[in-house]
Amino acid sequence: MALSDPAERLALALTEGGLQRMTARVLAALLFTERETMTAGEIADTLTISSGSVSTALKSLSTVGLIERVPAPGSRREHFRLREGAWATLMSGQNAMIGTMREAADEGITVTGADSVAGARLAEMRDFYDYLWRELPVLIDRWRDGRRR
Repeated sequence: MALSDPAERLALALTEGGLQRMTARVLAALLFTERETMTAGEIADTLTISSGSVSTALKSLSTVGLIERVPAPGSRREHFRLREGAWATLMSGQNAMIGTMREAADEGITVTGADSVAGARLAEMRDFYDYLWRELPVLIDRWRDGRRR
């Protein structure tokens, strides 16, 4: 069973957003499946890709918290599914990157000087990431609260 056109379009959009192509396709397969879980073999069959590509993609998606391994009674194979709250987890994980970008801008301002042209550009960068640093956790908490209701 191949991915549907909407699933392939989502994978393409994710790829254009920076995700590796096979990782995007594996994520789309897990999003669009009607099954509760899928094995690596089922994903490889669905996408007609190698087990190595699936393994690499699953590791990447697990690392960022989008998917999880789950037990499957009666099966000796590992099963995977999209983690509940995956999108909020993913965005929460972005705080480390946001902090790194903010710190890099601060260091750049120190080197270039706050009154320089480069310093002004770096200050805008720092201010943007500082804003995200403050607002993203609040936004994610509001979203989670709304889901609980």
